[in-house]
Amino acid sequence: MTLDMDNVEVFDAGEKGRGLRTTKDLWAGEVVFAEPSFAAVVFDSLSQQVCHSCFRRQANLHRCAQCKFAHYCDRTCQTACWDEHKQECAAIKKYEKAPNENVRLTARVLWRIQKDTGIVSDGQLTSVDQLEDHVADMLADDLKELKIDVQNFLGYCPKTRHGTEYISHIFGIIKCNGFTLSDQRGLQAVGVGLFPNLCLVNHDCWPNCTVILNHGNQSALNAAYHSKRRIELRALSKIAENEELTVGYVDFLNVSTDRQRTLKHQYHFDCTCKSCSEHLKDDLKMAAKETDGNKPSDELVKEVQEFSLECLAKVEAARTAGDFHEVVKLCRECLEKQEPVLGNTHLYHLRMLSAASEVLAYLQFFSEAAEYAGRLVEGYMKLYHPINAHLGMATMRAGVTYWHAGLIEVGHEMICKAYAILMVTHGPNHAITKDLESMRMQTEMELRMFKQNENVYHSMREAALQNKPMGMAEAVSVEDKALSHKLL
Repeated sequence: MTLDMDNVEVFDAGEKGRGLRTTKDLWAGEVVFAEPSFAAVVFDSLSQQVCHSCFRRQANLHRCAQCKFAHYCDRTCQTACWDEHKQECAAIKKYEKAPNENVRLTARVLWRIQKDTGIVSDGQLTSVDQLEDHVADMLADDLKELKIDVQNFLGYCPKTRHGTEYISHIFGIIKCNGFTLSDQRGLQAVGVGLFPNLCLVNHDCWPNCTVILNHGNQSALNAAYHSKRRIELRALSKIAENEELTVGYVDFLNVSTDRQRTLKHQYHFDCTCKSCSEHLKDDLKMAAKETDGNKPSDELVKEVQEFSLECLAKVEAARTAGDFHEVVKLCRECLEKQEPVLGNTHLYHLRMLSAASEVLAYLQFFSEAAEYAGRLVEGYMKLYHPINAHLGMATMRAGVTYWHAGLIEVGHEMICKAYAILMVTHGPNHAITKDLESMRMQTEMELRMFKQNENVYHSMREAALQNKPMGMAEAVSVEDKALSHKLL
Protein backbone atom coordinates (compact mmCIF):
# COMPACT_ATOMS: atom_id res chain seq x y z
CA MET A 1 0.00 0.00 0.00
CA THR A 2 1.26 3.49 -0.92
CA LEU A 3 0.18 6.59 1.00
CA ASP A 4 -0.02 9.92 -0.77
CA MET A 5 2.45 12.14 1.12
CA ASP A 6 3.26 14.46 -1.82
CA ASN A 7 2.01 17.52 0.10
CA VAL A 8 4.64 17.24 2.85
CA GLU A 9 8.29 16.64 3.56
CA VAL A 10 10.32 15.99 6.71
CA PHE A 11 12.66 18.79 7.79
CA ASP A 12 14.87 19.78 10.72
CA ALA A 13 12.69 21.93 13.00
CA GLY A 14 15.56 23.00 15.28
CA GLU A 15 14.93 22.48 18.99
CA LYS A 16 11.67 20.72 18.18
CA GLY A 17 13.53 17.97 16.32
CA ARG A 18 11.99 16.68 13.13
CA GLY A 19 8.88 18.28 11.71
CA LEU A 20 6.70 18.30 8.61
CA ARG A 21 6.30 21.20 6.21
CA THR A 22 4.31 21.74 3.05
CA THR A 23 5.69 21.28 -0.43
CA LYS A 24 3.00 23.50 -1.99
CA ASP A 25 0.30 26.00 -1.02
CA LEU A 26 -2.65 24.42 0.78
CA TRP A 27 -6.15 25.79 1.30
CA ALA A 28 -8.60 25.69 4.19
CA GLY A 29 -10.31 22.31 4.40
CA GLU A 30 -7.76 20.56 2.21
CA VAL A 31 -6.61 17.12 3.36
CA VAL A 32 -2.86 17.45 3.85
CA PHE A 33 -2.52 13.68 4.19
CA ALA A 34 -4.48 10.67 5.39
CA GLU A 35 -2.99 7.75 7.30
CA PRO A 36 -4.33 4.41 8.58
CA SER A 37 -3.27 3.28 12.04
CA PHE A 38 -0.10 1.24 12.44
CA ALA A 39 -1.82 -0.44 15.40
CA ALA A 40 -4.83 0.41 17.57
CA VAL A 41 -6.87 -1.03 20.45
CA VAL A 42 -10.23 -0.36 22.09
CA PHE A 43 -10.18 1.06 25.64
CA ASP A 44 -10.57 -1.54 28.41
CA SER A 45 -13.74 0.10 29.71
CA LEU A 46 -15.47 -0.14 26.30
CA SER A 47 -14.23 -3.53 25.15
CA GLN A 48 -17.77 -4.97 25.03
CA GLN A 49 -19.49 -1.91 23.53
CA VAL A 50 -17.13 -1.09 20.63
CA CYS A 51 -16.19 -3.20 17.62
CA HIS A 52 -12.48 -4.10 17.81
CA SER A 53 -12.19 -3.84 14.03
CA CYS A 54 -14.04 -0.69 12.93
CA PHE A 55 -14.26 1.02 16.38
CA ARG A 56 -17.98 1.67 16.03
CA ARG A 57 -20.17 1.75 19.14
CA GLN A 58 -22.95 -0.76 18.64
CA ALA A 59 -25.34 -2.94 20.60
CA ASN A 60 -25.33 -6.75 20.36
CA LEU A 61 -21.73 -7.20 19.29
CA HIS A 62 -20.47 -10.72 18.54
CA ARG A 63 -17.76 -12.03 20.89
CA CYS A 64 -14.68 -13.88 19.69
CA ALA A 65 -15.36 -17.52 20.58
CA GLN A 66 -11.65 -18.19 21.22
CA CYS A 67 -10.41 -15.43 23.56
CA LYS A 68 -13.89 -14.26 24.65
CA PHE A 69 -12.54 -10.70 24.84
CA ALA A 70 -12.66 -9.14 21.38
CA HIS A 71 -16.08 -8.06 20.07
CA TYR A 72 -17.16 -7.35 16.50
CA CYS A 73 -20.11 -5.95 14.56
CA ASP A 74 -20.37 -9.14 12.50
CA ARG A 75 -18.29 -11.80 10.80
CA THR A 76 -17.15 -9.31 8.16
CA CYS A 77 -15.46 -7.13 10.80
CA GLN A 78 -14.08 -10.20 12.57
CA THR A 79 -12.56 -11.55 9.37
CA ALA A 80 -11.10 -8.14 8.46
CA CYS A 81 -9.43 -7.92 11.87
CA TRP A 82 -8.16 -11.50 12.09
CA ASP A 83 -4.66 -10.68 10.85
CA GLU A 84 -4.30 -8.17 13.74
CA HIS A 85 -6.12 -10.25 16.31
CA LYS A 86 -4.65 -13.71 15.60
CA GLN A 87 -1.60 -13.41 17.87
CA GLU A 88 -3.52 -11.36 20.40
CA CYS A 89 -6.23 -14.01 20.57
CA ALA A 90 -3.72 -16.77 21.36
CA ALA A 91 -1.93 -14.59 23.93
CA ILE A 92 -5.16 -13.72 25.79
CA LYS A 93 -6.16 -17.40 25.91
CA LYS A 94 -2.80 -18.38 27.44
CA TYR A 95 -2.74 -15.38 29.80
CA GLU A 96 -6.36 -16.20 30.75
CA LYS A 97 -7.32 -12.53 30.70
CA ALA A 98 -6.85 -9.42 28.61
CA PRO A 99 -4.17 -7.01 29.91
CA ASN A 100 -4.70 -3.25 29.95
CA GLU A 101 -4.88 -1.21 26.75
CA ASN A 102 -1.25 -0.02 27.00
CA VAL A 103 0.04 -3.60 27.11
CA ARG A 104 -2.31 -4.72 24.33
CA LEU A 105 -1.28 -1.82 22.07
CA THR A 106 2.42 -2.40 22.74
CA ALA A 107 1.99 -6.07 21.83
CA ARG A 108 0.21 -5.18 18.59
CA VAL A 109 2.93 -2.68 17.69
CA LEU A 110 5.70 -5.21 18.32
CA TRP A 111 3.92 -7.94 16.36
CA ARG A 112 3.47 -5.48 13.47
CA ILE A 113 7.12 -4.42 13.61
CA GLN A 114 8.19 -8.06 13.59
CA LYS A 115 6.02 -8.68 10.54
CA ASP A 116 6.66 -5.46 8.55
CA THR A 117 9.93 -4.16 10.11
CA GLY A 118 8.15 -0.99 11.22
CA ILE A 119 7.46 0.27 7.68
CA VAL A 120 4.07 -0.72 6.25
CA SER A 121 3.90 1.48 3.13
CA ASP A 122 6.01 3.51 0.73
CA GLY A 123 4.47 6.67 2.09
CA GLN A 124 5.44 6.08 5.73
CA LEU A 125 8.01 8.76 6.48
CA THR A 126 9.51 7.18 9.60
CA SER A 127 9.70 3.76 11.18
CA VAL A 128 7.92 3.33 14.49
CA ASP A 129 11.03 2.62 16.53
CA GLN A 130 12.61 5.90 15.34
CA LEU A 131 9.94 7.90 17.16
CA GLU A 132 10.79 9.67 20.43
CA ASP A 133 10.04 7.77 23.66
CA HIS A 134 11.24 10.29 26.31
CA VAL A 135 11.76 7.46 28.80
CA ALA A 136 14.82 9.29 30.14
CA ASP A 137 12.64 12.33 30.89
CA MET A 138 9.91 10.49 32.79
CA LEU A 139 9.17 11.28 36.43
CA ALA A 140 9.56 8.65 39.13
CA ASP A 141 5.85 7.78 39.25
CA ASP A 142 5.71 7.39 35.46
CA LEU A 143 8.80 5.16 35.50
CA LYS A 144 7.22 3.02 38.22
CA GLU A 145 4.08 2.64 36.09
CA LEU A 146 6.23 1.83 33.06
CA LYS A 147 8.05 -0.90 34.96
CA ILE A 148 4.73 -2.49 35.95
CA ASP A 149 3.51 -2.37 32.34
CA VAL A 150 6.70 -4.02 31.11
CA GLN A 151 6.36 -6.83 33.66
CA ASN A 152 2.72 -7.34 32.67
CA PHE A 153 3.77 -7.41 29.01
CA LEU A 154 6.37 -10.12 29.71
CA GLY A 155 3.68 -12.19 31.40
CA TYR A 156 1.37 -11.63 28.43
CA CYS A 157 4.07 -12.34 25.80
CA PRO A 158 6.60 -14.57 27.63
CA LYS A 159 8.26 -15.77 24.41
CA THR A 160 9.00 -12.29 23.05
CA ARG A 161 12.41 -11.91 21.46
CA HIS A 162 12.68 -8.29 22.60
CA GLY A 163 14.53 -7.13 25.70
CA THR A 164 13.07 -4.94 28.43
CA GLU A 165 14.87 -1.83 27.13
CA TYR A 166 13.28 -2.10 23.67
CA ILE A 167 9.87 -2.94 25.16
CA SER A 168 10.17 0.15 27.40
CA HIS A 169 11.07 2.15 24.30
CA ILE A 170 7.78 1.12 22.61
CA PHE A 171 5.77 1.87 25.75
CA GLY A 172 7.37 5.33 25.84
CA ILE A 173 6.58 5.93 22.17
CA ILE A 174 2.91 5.09 22.79
CA LYS A 175 2.72 7.33 25.86
CA CYS A 176 4.10 10.31 23.92
CA ASN A 177 2.57 9.63 20.51
CA GLY A 178 -0.65 7.67 20.99
CA PHE A 179 -3.67 9.25 19.30
CA THR A 180 -7.15 8.93 20.80
CA LEU A 181 -9.69 7.31 18.48
CA SER A 182 -13.36 8.28 18.48
CA ASP A 183 -16.48 6.33 17.61
CA GLN A 184 -18.20 6.63 14.24
CA ARG A 185 -19.88 9.90 15.16
CA GLY A 186 -16.77 11.44 16.66
CA LEU A 187 -18.59 12.02 19.94
CA GLN A 188 -16.77 9.68 22.34
CA ALA A 189 -13.18 8.50 22.74
CA VAL A 190 -13.20 4.71 22.38
CA GLY A 191 -9.58 3.69 21.85
CA VAL A 192 -5.99 4.64 21.13
CA GLY A 193 -3.78 4.11 18.10
CA LEU A 194 -0.36 4.88 16.67
CA PHE A 195 0.05 6.85 13.42
CA PRO A 196 3.77 7.26 12.54
CA ASN A 197 3.47 10.13 10.02
CA LEU A 198 1.15 12.09 12.30
CA CYS A 199 3.75 11.75 15.07
CA LEU A 200 6.09 13.96 13.01
CA VAL A 201 3.69 16.93 13.16
CA ASN A 202 4.77 19.33 15.92
CA HIS A 203 2.58 21.23 18.36
CA ASP A 204 1.36 24.81 18.37
CA CYS A 205 -1.34 26.15 20.67
CA TRP A 206 -2.78 28.10 17.69
CA PRO A 207 -2.18 25.47 14.97
CA ASN A 208 -2.70 25.64 11.23
CA CYS A 209 -4.06 22.07 10.98
CA THR A 210 -6.47 19.79 12.80
CA VAL A 211 -6.63 16.01 13.06
CA ILE A 212 -9.87 14.06 12.74
CA LEU A 213 -10.65 10.38 12.58
CA ASN A 214 -12.56 9.45 9.45
CA HIS A 215 -13.85 5.89 9.39
CA GLY A 216 -13.35 5.74 5.66
CA ASN A 217 -15.18 5.68 2.37
CA GLN A 218 -15.49 2.15 1.06
CA SER A 219 -16.20 3.46 -2.46
CA ALA A 220 -12.88 5.31 -2.71
CA LEU A 221 -10.54 4.14 -5.47
CA ASN A 222 -7.44 4.48 -3.32
CA ALA A 223 -7.27 1.47 -0.99
CA ALA A 224 -5.72 3.64 1.75
CA TYR A 225 -9.08 5.34 2.07
CA HIS A 226 -10.80 2.04 2.79
CA SER A 227 -9.21 1.87 6.24
CA LYS A 228 -11.75 2.14 9.04
CA ARG A 229 -9.17 3.71 11.37
CA ARG A 230 -7.86 6.53 9.20
CA ILE A 231 -6.84 9.94 10.44
CA GLU A 232 -6.92 13.02 8.23
CA LEU A 233 -4.67 16.02 8.76
CA ARG A 234 -6.73 18.97 7.47
CA ALA A 235 -5.66 22.57 6.85
CA LEU A 236 -7.57 25.15 8.94
CA SER A 237 -6.61 28.07 6.72
CA LYS A 238 -4.31 28.84 3.80
CA ILE A 239 -0.84 27.38 4.42
CA ALA A 240 2.02 28.65 2.28
CA GLU A 241 4.60 26.40 0.63
CA ASN A 242 7.46 25.45 3.01
CA GLU A 243 5.44 26.46 6.08
CA GLU A 244 5.61 24.08 9.04
CA LEU A 245 2.49 22.04 9.74
CA THR A 246 1.26 22.12 13.33
CA VAL A 247 -1.56 20.67 15.42
CA GLY A 248 -2.70 21.29 18.98
CA TYR A 249 -1.66 18.52 21.36
CA VAL A 250 -3.80 20.10 24.10
CA ASP A 251 -7.01 22.13 24.11
CA PHE A 252 -6.47 25.89 23.75
CA LEU A 253 -9.21 26.42 26.35
CA ASN A 254 -6.69 26.52 29.19
CA VAL A 255 -4.43 29.36 30.31
CA SER A 256 -0.91 29.28 28.90
CA THR A 257 0.81 28.13 32.12
CA ASP A 258 -1.56 25.16 32.43
CA ARG A 259 -1.03 24.20 28.79
CA GLN A 260 2.73 24.44 29.23
CA ARG A 261 2.61 22.30 32.37
CA THR A 262 0.55 19.61 30.62
CA LEU A 263 2.80 19.62 27.55
CA LYS A 264 5.91 19.35 29.71
CA HIS A 265 4.53 16.41 31.68
CA GLN A 266 2.95 14.50 28.79
CA TYR A 267 5.26 15.35 25.89
CA HIS A 268 8.42 16.55 27.65
CA PHE A 269 8.99 19.91 25.93
CA ASP A 270 8.64 23.56 26.88
CA CYS A 271 6.10 25.25 24.62
CA THR A 272 7.37 28.61 23.38
CA CYS A 273 4.69 29.25 20.76
CA LYS A 274 3.36 32.79 20.39
CA SER A 275 0.19 32.02 22.35
CA CYS A 276 2.21 30.80 25.33
CA SER A 277 5.07 33.32 25.10
CA GLU A 278 2.69 36.28 24.93
CA HIS A 279 -0.01 34.70 27.14
CA LEU A 280 -2.58 35.44 24.45
CA LYS A 281 -6.20 35.50 25.64
CA ASP A 282 -5.22 34.49 29.19
CA ASP A 283 -6.83 37.72 30.41
CA LEU A 284 -10.15 36.75 28.81
CA LYS A 285 -9.99 33.22 30.19
CA MET A 286 -9.74 34.48 33.77
CA ALA A 287 -11.69 37.73 33.31
CA ALA A 288 -13.85 39.31 35.98
CA LYS A 289 -17.16 40.85 34.97
CA GLU A 290 -17.05 44.57 34.27
CA THR A 291 -20.20 46.67 34.73
CA ASP A 292 -20.13 50.40 33.90
CA GLY A 293 -16.36 50.39 34.28
CA ASN A 294 -16.47 48.72 37.69
CA LYS A 295 -15.06 45.29 38.53
CA PRO A 296 -15.57 43.12 41.63
CA SER A 297 -12.78 42.98 44.19
CA ASP A 298 -9.93 40.50 43.81
CA GLU A 299 -11.04 38.83 47.04
CA LEU A 300 -14.56 38.25 45.69
CA VAL A 301 -13.24 36.94 42.38
CA LYS A 302 -10.94 34.51 44.23
CA GLU A 303 -13.83 33.36 46.43
CA VAL A 304 -16.11 32.67 43.45
CA GLN A 305 -13.32 30.90 41.56
CA GLU A 306 -12.68 28.56 44.49
CA PHE A 307 -16.42 27.95 44.84
CA SER A 308 -16.61 27.20 41.11
CA LEU A 309 -13.81 24.63 41.28
CA GLU A 310 -15.57 22.87 44.15
CA CYS A 311 -18.84 22.88 42.22
CA LEU A 312 -17.21 21.54 39.07
CA ALA A 313 -15.80 18.61 41.05
CA LYS A 314 -19.25 17.92 42.56
CA VAL A 315 -20.88 18.18 39.13
CA GLU A 316 -18.49 15.61 37.69
CA ALA A 317 -19.11 13.25 40.62
CA ALA A 318 -22.90 13.61 40.28
CA ARG A 319 -22.76 13.11 36.52
CA THR A 320 -20.62 9.98 36.92
CA ALA A 321 -23.16 8.66 39.44
CA GLY A 322 -26.00 9.38 37.01
CA ASP A 323 -27.66 11.88 39.37
CA PHE A 324 -28.52 14.40 36.66
CA HIS A 325 -31.03 16.39 38.70
CA GLU A 326 -28.28 17.01 41.24
CA VAL A 327 -26.06 18.17 38.39
CA VAL A 328 -28.71 20.70 37.34
CA LYS A 329 -29.09 21.93 40.92
CA LEU A 330 -25.34 22.42 41.34
CA CYS A 331 -25.01 24.16 37.97
CA ARG A 332 -27.83 26.60 38.65
CA GLU A 333 -26.41 27.43 42.06
CA CYS A 334 -22.91 27.99 40.71
CA LEU A 335 -24.02 30.01 37.66
CA GLU A 336 -26.06 32.29 39.89
CA LYS A 337 -23.00 32.97 42.02
CA GLN A 338 -20.73 33.42 38.98
CA GLU A 339 -23.05 35.75 37.08
CA PRO A 340 -22.22 39.09 38.82
CA VAL A 341 -18.52 38.27 39.31
CA LEU A 342 -16.95 36.29 36.44
CA GLY A 343 -16.72 37.43 32.83
CA ASN A 344 -18.57 35.57 30.08
CA THR A 345 -15.26 34.14 28.80
CA HIS A 346 -13.97 32.93 32.19
CA LEU A 347 -13.00 29.27 31.91
CA TYR A 348 -14.87 28.17 35.04
CA HIS A 349 -18.01 29.91 33.82
CA LEU A 350 -17.76 28.26 30.40
CA ARG A 351 -17.21 24.83 31.93
CA MET A 352 -20.30 25.26 34.08
CA LEU A 353 -22.35 26.44 31.08
CA SER A 354 -21.19 23.38 29.15
CA ALA A 355 -22.20 20.96 31.91
CA ALA A 356 -25.55 22.70 32.47
CA SER A 357 -26.55 22.82 28.80
CA GLU A 358 -25.58 19.20 28.20
CA VAL A 359 -27.48 17.76 31.15
CA LEU A 360 -30.52 20.01 30.74
CA ALA A 361 -30.78 18.97 27.08
CA TYR A 362 -30.54 15.32 28.15
CA LEU A 363 -33.39 15.92 30.61
CA GLN A 364 -35.30 17.69 27.79
CA PHE A 365 -35.39 21.09 29.49
CA PHE A 366 -34.60 22.54 26.09
CA SER A 367 -35.37 26.23 26.64
CA GLU A 368 -33.01 26.59 29.58
CA ALA A 369 -30.43 24.35 27.90
CA ALA A 370 -30.56 26.51 24.76
CA GLU A 371 -29.91 29.68 26.74
CA TYR A 372 -26.81 28.20 28.34
CA ALA A 373 -25.61 26.62 25.08
CA GLY A 374 -25.94 29.96 23.29
CA ARG A 375 -23.91 31.74 25.97
CA LEU A 376 -21.29 29.00 25.79
CA VAL A 377 -20.86 29.50 22.05
CA GLU A 378 -20.59 33.28 22.51
CA GLY A 379 -17.72 32.71 24.93
CA TYR A 380 -16.03 30.15 22.70
CA MET A 381 -16.16 32.51 19.71
CA LYS A 382 -14.05 35.03 21.64
CA LEU A 383 -11.41 32.45 22.55
CA TYR A 384 -11.10 29.81 19.83
CA HIS A 385 -9.82 30.14 16.29
CA PRO A 386 -12.91 30.82 14.10
CA ILE A 387 -12.35 27.48 12.38
CA ASN A 388 -12.01 25.09 15.31
CA ALA A 389 -13.54 21.64 15.75
CA HIS A 390 -14.51 22.28 19.41
CA LEU A 391 -16.24 25.52 18.41
CA GLY A 392 -18.00 23.77 15.52
CA MET A 393 -19.26 20.93 17.71
CA ALA A 394 -20.45 23.33 20.43
CA THR A 395 -22.24 25.43 17.83
CA MET A 396 -23.89 22.31 16.41
CA ARG A 397 -25.10 21.21 19.86
CA ALA A 398 -26.42 24.71 20.55
CA GLY A 399 -28.24 24.80 17.22
CA VAL A 400 -29.88 21.43 17.83
CA THR A 401 -30.89 22.51 21.35
CA TYR A 402 -32.47 25.74 20.06
CA TRP A 403 -34.23 23.68 17.41
CA HIS A 404 -35.66 21.31 20.01
CA ALA A 405 -36.70 24.29 22.11
CA GLY A 406 -38.85 25.50 19.20
CA LEU A 407 -36.58 28.46 18.40
CA ILE A 408 -36.21 27.47 14.77
CA GLU A 409 -34.70 30.73 13.50
CA VAL A 410 -31.77 30.72 15.91
CA GLY A 411 -31.46 26.95 15.65
CA HIS A 412 -31.16 26.98 11.87
CA GLU A 413 -28.69 29.87 11.93
CA MET A 414 -26.40 28.07 14.39
CA ILE A 415 -26.63 24.77 12.53
CA CYS A 416 -25.57 26.59 9.35
CA LYS A 417 -22.61 28.17 11.17
CA ALA A 418 -21.59 24.78 12.58
CA TYR A 419 -21.86 23.24 9.12
CA ALA A 420 -19.51 25.87 7.66
CA ILE A 421 -16.90 25.13 10.35
CA LEU A 422 -17.14 21.34 10.16
CA MET A 423 -16.90 21.36 6.37
CA VAL A 424 -13.33 22.57 6.97
CA THR A 425 -12.42 20.63 10.13
CA HIS A 426 -14.14 17.33 9.25
CA GLY A 427 -14.86 17.53 5.52
CA PRO A 428 -18.03 16.71 3.57
CA ASN A 429 -17.72 12.92 3.87
CA HIS A 430 -17.45 12.66 7.65
CA ALA A 431 -20.43 11.12 9.43
CA ILE A 432 -20.93 14.20 11.63
CA THR A 433 -20.93 16.55 8.64
CA LYS A 434 -23.43 14.34 6.84
CA ASP A 435 -25.68 14.35 9.91
CA LEU A 436 -25.36 18.12 10.10
CA GLU A 437 -26.24 18.50 6.43
CA SER A 438 -29.46 16.53 7.03
CA MET A 439 -30.29 18.76 10.01
CA ARG A 440 -29.53 21.87 7.98
CA MET A 441 -31.96 20.79 5.26
CA GLN A 442 -34.62 19.83 7.83
CA THR A 443 -34.40 23.11 9.76
CA GLU A 444 -34.43 25.06 6.50
CA MET A 445 -37.70 23.36 5.57
CA GLU A 446 -39.15 24.01 9.02
CA LEU A 447 -38.04 27.64 8.88
CA ARG A 448 -40.01 28.11 5.65
CA MET A 449 -43.04 26.62 7.39
CA PHE A 450 -42.48 28.91 10.38
CA LYS A 451 -42.33 32.01 8.17
CA GLN A 452 -45.53 31.01 6.39
CA ASN A 453 -47.50 30.75 9.63
CA GLU A 454 -45.90 30.86 13.07
CA ASN A 455 -48.99 29.73 14.98
CA VAL A 456 -49.58 26.70 12.81
CA TYR A 457 -45.88 25.77 12.95
CA HIS A 458 -45.90 25.78 16.76
CA SER A 459 -49.17 23.83 16.82
CA MET A 460 -47.63 21.24 14.55
CA ARG A 461 -44.55 21.12 16.74
CA GLU A 462 -46.59 20.56 19.89
CA ALA A 463 -48.53 17.82 18.15
CA ALA A 464 -45.28 16.17 17.10
CA LEU A 465 -43.93 16.37 20.66
CA GLN A 466 -47.11 14.76 21.99
CA ASN A 467 -47.13 12.25 19.13
CA LYS A 468 -50.52 13.45 17.96
CA PRO A 469 -51.33 13.31 14.24
CA MET A 470 -52.38 16.61 12.72
CA GLY A 471 -53.42 17.68 9.25
CA MET A 472 -50.71 19.59 7.43
CA ALA A 473 -52.38 20.54 4.15
CA GLU A 474 -53.41 24.02 5.15
CA ALA A 475 -50.02 24.84 6.66
CA VAL A 476 -47.48 23.40 4.28
CA SER A 477 -46.72 24.35 0.72
CA VAL A 478 -46.55 21.63 -1.91
CA GLU A 479 -42.75 21.48 -1.90
CA ASP A 480 -42.69 20.95 1.87
CA LYS A 481 -45.32 18.24 2.15
CA ALA A 482 -42.94 15.36 1.54
CA LEU A 483 -40.72 16.46 4.42
CA SER A 484 -43.26 17.71 6.92
CA HIS A 485 -43.60 14.34 8.67
CA LYS A 486 -39.98 14.62 9.79
CA LEU A 487 -40.71 17.54 12.10
CA LEU A 488 -38.57 16.92 15.18
